[in-house]
Amino acid sequence: MKSRQTSESFLLSAIVSASGGFQDAYTYNLRDKVFANAQTGNIVLMSQHLMQREWTKGLRYLLPILSFAVGILIAEQVSFHYRNAKKIHWRQIVLLIEIIVLSAVAFLPASLNVLANVLVSLACAMQVQSFRKVNGYPYASTMCIGNLRSGTESLSVYLRNHEKGALKKAMHYYGIIIVFAIGAGIGGILSIFLGYRCILISSMLLLLAFLMMRKEHL
Repeated sequence: MKSRQTSESFLLSAIVSASGGFQDAYTYNLRDKVFANAQTGNIVLMSQHLMQREWTKGLRYLLPILSFAVGILIAEQVSFHYRNAKKIHWRQIVLLIEIIVLSAVAFLPASLNVLANVLVSLACAMQVQSFRKVNGYPYASTMCIGNLRSGTESLSVYLRNHEKGALKKAMHYYGIIIVFAIGAGIGGILSIFLGYRCILISSMLLLLAFLMMRKEHL
């Protein structure tokens, strides 16, 4: 039986999910109330501003949306070209890019908030594309709606059939949501006290995930 990869463990999934929540709180609280992960919210706000002919405000939300799409493309290309690499896991390459991008954001002034949001959205997209399973269950590490749906569906199955596997599955999803919320809450509080540099904490969480995966390639 093939052992499950570290990248799919609950602990590593929790770490990247906490980082995802942190990133969302960071951009919303410090970077002009733009969501790094919730592109649905950005699309709603973009459409509203564009229909009101507020072109500059609309662009503020459009660019992160486009950047998110580019991040998906980059992560998919990294996966394709480095999937069979021996010395490093392709997801580690994604994490390194994320760490570099987020660390750069920490030093961007308020006058470059648009660029900061573009870069964080890029990093978030790479993460959500690359980390898609927790203990074999499909999940999203940077948003909650899909996890909430899947978790509640599994809970419903358990309540109906009393299948322990369904309850275990539901707990995985709810656990990830809780960790994401904790990351977002901490990110919101630290944004107030530490300012722009606090995104470095998100980079540290991703570095921890990188090091956890390293043991598979030693």
